[in-house]
Amino acid sequence: MRRQSREIALQILFQIEFAAQIEYSEFLEVFEQSYDQETLDFADLLITGVKENKEKIDSLITSSGSHWSLSRMAIVDRNILRIAIFETKILPDPIKPSIAINEAIELAKKFSTTESAGFVNGVLDQVTQT
Repeated sequence: MRRQSREIALQILFQIEFAAQIEYSEFLEVFEQSYDQETLDFADLLITGVKENKEKIDSLITSSGSHWSLSRMAIVDRNILRIAIFETKILPDPIKPSIAINEAIELAKKFSTTESAGFVNGVLDQVTQT
């Protein structure tokens, strides 16, 4: 269920970067017929959390020593990192970094390039150690 929520959140966060004028709840409605409410609720929590804490999350990414500016990162990778960092650093009941990293790697394998899994792993390893 949570992996599906992360996939939904990633897809919506990606869309928001291109169509910020559209309310994210409209994107979320697209998934209502295919997923149960619990899955959608967790996806909503992830999206809202990333949006509300974007500056703090992005600061953690840029200070991780990855030597990558956010603007140079692929949009998919950037949002995978944001979700994982939100879940480990900001979520009221944070998940273990190892779980977040594994989930982020799986998202990268599914939605990004072959090199992205290693990149995501490296950045998250640095961020979660701070």
